[in-house]
Amino acid sequence: MHRPRGRRALVLKVALAGIAVLALIIAVWPDDDTHGGHGGPVDNKRASSVLPSPSPIYPISSPPRTIPSVREHRPARGPGFRPVDSTRVIVSVGSESLTDEGKLLAQELGVDYAAGGQPREGDIELTLTPPPKGEKAAPESYTLTTRDRRVRITGPDDAGVFYGTRTLKQALKGGGVMPEGVVEDRPDKPQRGLNLDIARKQYSAAWIEDQLRQMADLKLNQLGLHFADDQGFRIESSSHPEVVSREHLSKREVQRIVALATKLHITVVPEIDSPGHLGAVLAAHPDLQLRDKDGKPVKGAIDIANPESGRIVDDLLREYAGLFPGAYWHLGGDEYQALAVKAPATPETTYPGLVAAARARYGPKADIEDLTTGWLNDRAAVLRSASAGRTFKAWNDGFFPGGEVAADQGREVEYWTGKEPGERAPEEYLAEGRPLVNLNDEYLYYVLGEPGSYKYPTGKRIYEEWTPSVVRGTKSVDAKYAGQILGGRFAIWSDNPGAQTEEQVARGIRLPLRATAQKLWDPRTPAMDWEEFKALADRLG
Repeated sequence: MHRPRGRRALVLKVALAGIAVLALIIAVWPDDDTHGGHGGPVDNKRASSVLPSPSPIYPISSPPRTIPSVREHRPARGPGFRPVDSTRVIVSVGSESLTDEGKLLAQELGVDYAAGGQPREGDIELTLTPPPKGEKAAPESYTLTTRDRRVRITGPDDAGVFYGTRTLKQALKGGGVMPEGVVEDRPDKPQRGLNLDIARKQYSAAWIEDQLRQMADLKLNQLGLHFADDQGFRIESSSHPEVVSREHLSKREVQRIVALATKLHITVVPEIDSPGHLGAVLAAHPDLQLRDKDGKPVKGAIDIANPESGRIVDDLLREYAGLFPGAYWHLGGDEYQALAVKAPATPETTYPGLVAAARARYGPKADIEDLTTGWLNDRAAVLRSASAGRTFKAWNDGFFPGGEVAADQGREVEYWTGKEPGERAPEEYLAEGRPLVNLNDEYLYYVLGEPGSYKYPTGKRIYEEWTPSVVRGTKSVDAKYAGQILGGRFAIWSDNPGAQTEEQVARGIRLPLRATAQKLWDPRTPAMDWEEFKALADRLG
């Protein structure tokens, strides 16, 4: 069709202007990149790993779809990243501690691994970078840059780079592509995990290892292992084999679990719950069982006035200290029945032997709470001498106000309920300056068989209502305490072990655990609604 000359001239001018703009972009865009001393300059095809990729063709990118979602994504125009036949995972020179992370990612994506070398189009580069001068390193933070059909993941510590690989893995699995742009990501809370009761129900080592792999993809970093209770003692023992249940994990299996957890940047937190949940030990040593003034034995409770009680528990603690080399140890401390006497009786009148022992050791004003606190302090001291540098935890009903004996400073409060005798609000512990970890039984307790008032938690409720600041019931604590709340764990309690199989437990916790992981990483209101989140979880598996 004939077009007037004036219009043709206008079209020509616009085209020439577009060419000029594109030439200007090419002229000013950097043609090399230096990686802060880690890996050296890349080839001239690669531009800066910080600036977004200019392109007149591609739409602005969207954030990757992951669980948990990334905290910040700076979009850019570009094709994003998809693995190709020539893709390699490269660990930069000077970042050799990332070798395991690099090999794992290469295996998961079905691509080659290379140590050192210059990254090229199609490659994934892993490198450690120190924080800016004067800034404190956030060890679990990472930066993931996607441009020029390649990915670069950097962080100040191996853990952060590992989490960057989890983001990449999920983005590729869920959408087939890692979007163009820069992800800046870090967790809101340092402790994020799953608590597993293997004392009441035997879980296979293979099942536990599978949970560890799923936890790692969700950027969870703690597995609490409650392995001794009234119903069972589930790890092989050489010091006291008589207390071990017929079904149990061998030490070799535990070593394998701990090794896998360490590789996945997960710390295993062991727990021998004392003095109130030692029924399996007492079945083999009934002479150590607590008895009331009438000589009636108290289920699960060890007599903390008897020196032999401390010796047998300490034998076990010393034995397992080397099996679990992580930074944390859970002392237990909950539900000691000597402190749960119903009125009009009192602990003092019901257990005069404990009162006498407390006053003999701590003075005339001491009581059973003091003796219990001293018991936990003594167990911590034994572990401290066996392996220095531990941080200790105890359940919230193992801390008592006032008294003649104080719980060791720095012991973390694992807050689970406000329903126990002598219950205290979480604000009381926080006001004392104690660090707190959230295991709110209103949202985070998956109790097999749903005994009492417990119902299986739903991912939707956690996702829409809970945050780490919702410590007790449905109410948040004051925002001024946010820094003392170190995180939380979703907890599986096996009260009725036959109520569900391992497979049913795995299915039942799938969505609640993913919702918990999201809110521990970023407690802000999520961008996705529940149905979108659930659909994403289904895609990611």
